[in-house]
Formats: sequence, C-alpha cells, structure tokens
Amino acid sequence: MNSDNTTALVPHNNVSIAKLSANTIRTKQSWKNHTTHFESAMFDPWYKAITKIHSIISSQTSVFFNSKGVSPVLLPVTTGSISSPMGLGSDSMPVKINLGGVDTYLADSMQFLLEYALRLNDKGVYYLMPTFRGEEQDKRHLNQFYHAESEIIGGLDDVIELAGSYVTFLCDYFLDNEKNLLSLFINDFSHLEKLSSYKSNIPQVKFKEAVNLLENDPRYINTHDSGFKKITNDGEKRLIELFRGPVWLTYFPSLSVPFYQADANENGYSLTADLLMGIGETLGAGERNTYSEDVIENLNVRNVGREEYEWYIRMRQLMPLRTSGFGMGVERFVLWLINHDDIRDCQLLPRVHGENILP
Repeated sequence: MNSDNTTALVPHNNVSIAKLSANTIRTKQSWKNHTTHFESAMFDPWYKAITKIHSIISSQTSVFFNSKGVSPVLLPVTTGSISSPMGLGSDSMPVKINLGGVDTYLADSMQFLLEYALRLNDKGVYYLMPTFRGEEQDKRHLNQFYHAESEIIGGLDDVIELAGSYVTFLCDYFLDNEKNLLSLFINDFSHLEKLSSYKSNIPQVKFKEAVNLLENDPRYINTHDSGFKKITNDGEKRLIELFRGPVWLTYFPSLSVPFYQADANENGYSLTADLLMGIGETLGAGERNTYSEDVIENLNVRNVGREEYEWYIRMRQLMPLRTSGFGMGVERFVLWLINHDDIRDCQLLPRVHGENILP
C-alpha cells in the first residue's frame, strides 16, 4: 500500500503524468492540514494522477451507460426523503441543513429520484453526483463522496448483470488504455486482470452461505440486537480472500436493509447484493418493492414513520413498477484500482463536517 509520508517528487506543471516513472508518487496526506492542502495539492503528482483517474471514470461511465441505452438525469442534491432513515436497515446518518428557514437533508443517495425518473424514461437512468453522509470519516468513509447510481426496470439478477458489466468495463478500459497512469501507483495488475477475466460473471455467495464459510467466527460475524447477523468489514475482507478476488454477497437479512428493498422468496432475506472488492463493499444493489402495500409493511416493521414517504407510496399506487438499482462509491473503486488503503487520499479536496474548508 502506498500510504507512507515520503515527500513526493514535484514535476513542473508541463510534465505529463505519463513521463513520471513507475511508483514515483506517494501520498503526503496533505489533507490532514485543511488550511494548506490546496496549495500542496496543486504541485503534487499524486493529485494530478488522481484527478486524471476521476476524469476517466466520469467520461467512461457516460460511454458505458450510453452503450446500454441508459440515460443521464439531472437531480437536486436536497431531499425531504432520505433513503436510510433512522431505524432498522439504516447504515448511515443523514445530513440535515436549514435552507431558507426549512429543515431539509442533503442527499445520502438519489435513488428515490432515480426511481421517479425511471417512470419518465423506462430504458433506465443513471447519474454521477455527490452524496453526503453524517458519520465521521475514516480510512473507509468520506463525509462527501461521489456516487455512480443507476435504476432499471427488472429484478436483482438484471441489476447484478448491469453493475458487474459496469465495473469490468471500467477495469478493462484502465487495463487497455491507462497502464502508464496506474503504474504511478502499482506495478502489479493481477487484481484488475482477475476482475477482467470474469467478463462480468463475478462469483456470488448468499449471505447465509457466507456465514457458514466464515464459521460464525466473531471476528467476522456479529449479531444485531434484533437477532439478525451482520458480516463485519474483516468478514468482507475474508470473503474476498476465500474467493481470491471480487465476490457478490447476496440475499442479506431483510431487517438489515432499508424498507424499500424487496423481500426474497426465502423467508427473512432480501433481494439485495453487495460487490466486495478491495477494502470490502464497493457497490450495493437491490430490487425495490413493486407495490405500495409492501413499502407500508416494511416501514411499519422497521418503526420508520411514513410521513416523508407518502409521495413514494403514492408513486407506486399510480404506477407500480418492478425496478432494481445499484450505487458505486467512486472513491472506493479508485481505492481498489490503485490498491490503496485510505480513501481520504482519493478525493481532490477534503470536506469534513463541522469545519469550513477553503476552497
């Protein structure tokens, strides 16, 4: 992992990334000093290369979805209906703001609006936009990160196929066209070659089977107060080791996922999947409840008030639709791509709750 504090070589601005020799760049973690970070980053080849990776992911995301007939949509970043409300199934904290005297939230995901937009464009929709989370940032989490999200008509298998095709498409692009860029960070491409070899047919393991594979080891498995099991981050890493690379973890316990996820035919489990790669969960996918009655029941079971979701219920009453979607954390994909271990090195400018950071 390239996470030491070795002083990076600083090229002149006219020196291209491709002219830097392999493994000449190391993160200085200048984001630790928010006041001076932007000055340091301007002359740091690490951020020159990271910015190039961001640019490629953005442009190739458009190429991929265009090839699938999936359309981009422009959506607001504020919402009154957070997708991970407090209660069972929530794995994140919302960010509340006061806008013009009215309390609202910055989007923790724009999935709900993608579901709405899909009813206006039934060939599928996507966006690449920022997402906001309230928990403290660390090596695995950012307060603000970029999300590539898509919603399509179809079931869980359909969206697993789409999401798997997406990540392998990005992987193949970097392998075929940007080895010089990646060589600034790594000299071993075996993890990319492994993913590419799957041709989007990434191995899958159901949650209950994964628990058995992990032998109920308390390092890897813990139990929620409500009785369902959860796989820890160490457990995710262990599954990646056992499968020798990326793996889909599917059919999570129903109460461990938000109210909008559909239940599977297997009692107590849901039509959900996480793609584990690199540091663990990098992409999450799920099939949504088709009918309003199922949304209402799931809200009640999780003790989540329905006031903010009356429109969401009404949408299903007006136009029931079987849809599925996925969301990929862009910076987590970058972590996997460059085989790095600290996500805070993968954003150009830091954003931390409670601090006014310029620019």
